[in-house]
Amino acid sequence: MEAQRLLSGFCSPSPIPNARTQYFVRFPSPSPSPSSSSSSSAASFAQSHRWVSFKARPLSTKLIQCRNTADTERAEVVVSSDKQDLTSGIRRKKLAVFVSGGGSNFRSIHEACLNGLILGDVVVFVASKQGCGGADYAREKGLPIMVFPKTKLEPDGISPADLVATLRGLEVDFVLLAGYLKLIPVELIQAYPRSILNIHPSLLPAFGGKGHYGMKVHKAVIASGARYTGPTIHFVDEHYDTGRILAQRVVPVLAKDTAEELAARVLREEHSLYVEVITAVCEERIVWREDGVPIIRSKENPNEYG
Repeated sequence: MEAQRLLSGFCSPSPIPNARTQYFVRFPSPSPSPSSSSSSSAASFAQSHRWVSFKARPLSTKLIQCRNTADTERAEVVVSSDKQDLTSGIRRKKLAVFVSGGGSNFRSIHEACLNGLILGDVVVFVASKQGCGGADYAREKGLPIMVFPKTKLEPDGISPADLVATLRGLEVDFVLLAGYLKLIPVELIQAYPRSILNIHPSLLPAFGGKGHYGMKVHKAVIASGARYTGPTIHFVDEHYDTGRILAQRVVPVLAKDTAEELAARVLREEHSLYVEVITAVCEERIVWREDGVPIIRSKENPNEYG
C-alpha cells in the first residue's frame, strides 16, 4: 500500500509499527579511541541509516543490533506502553495534523504537546503538497509525513482509502486541520465522526465557505466594515466551514487596519485558542448538548461550560 511505503522507517520490521508501543533508544557513548579516523565504528554507526533489525517487547528492556556496511553496534532500547496521565487516568491521545501552508498553528500544537500542555502527541503529518513549510518543520522533528490527496501535481499523494487505513493503523484519535485547504473526503469524515477539527480565521458563519481562506478572509472583513472578527474552531463535515462550532475568540477590527495587521492579530489568537481547545479535547472535556451543539467543560469547575 502506498501509504505504508511512505511511513516505513529504517528500523521497523513492518511498514506501519505498532502505535501502542513507544520506543526510546539510548545509544552507548563512543569509547575513546587512539585513532581520530571517521571510519571508527561509533562514528560510522552514528552516520549510517542502514539498520537491519529492530526488535523489542512492551514493558521490557532489550539489546538490539543495528548493522551498517562495516561494523556492528549495540544499543539499549527501553520500551513502554501508551503514556497515561496518572492523576486523571486519561490516556494520551494520538493526533494527526493536516497542513497546506507554513504550518504556524501546527508548530504551536506540536510544541504544546512536547511541553506537556496537551495530553497528546502528534504521530503523523499530512500535507496537501510536498513543498509546504509545515512539511519542512515535520521533517526536522522526525515526524512521519504523508501527502494527500493524490493529484497530477502531487503524484505521490495517497487515496482516501489509504489515508483512512493509515490513520487507523497509527490509531489516531483526532484529526486536526491547521491551514489545510482541501475538502476532507467523506471516507475520512465517516471514519472519524466528531473527531476532526478545523480552525478558520473569521467568526463563522461569516466569511466562510469555499474560497474564503488566508488573506482573502481578512480583506473581506475589512471591506465589509465589520467591527469584530476572530478565529473559529469547528468540527468538520462534508462541506467547507459548516460544521458545528466549538470555540471562538473575538478580535476587534481597528479603523486603520490593513489586512496584514489584522491577520497578525488574529493569528496570535489562533495559536492560543487552538491549543486550549485541543487540550480540552484530549482531556475528554467536550460535551454534546441534546440539540447537537458541542461545548467545553471547565477543567477547574466541571459544572461550568465555555
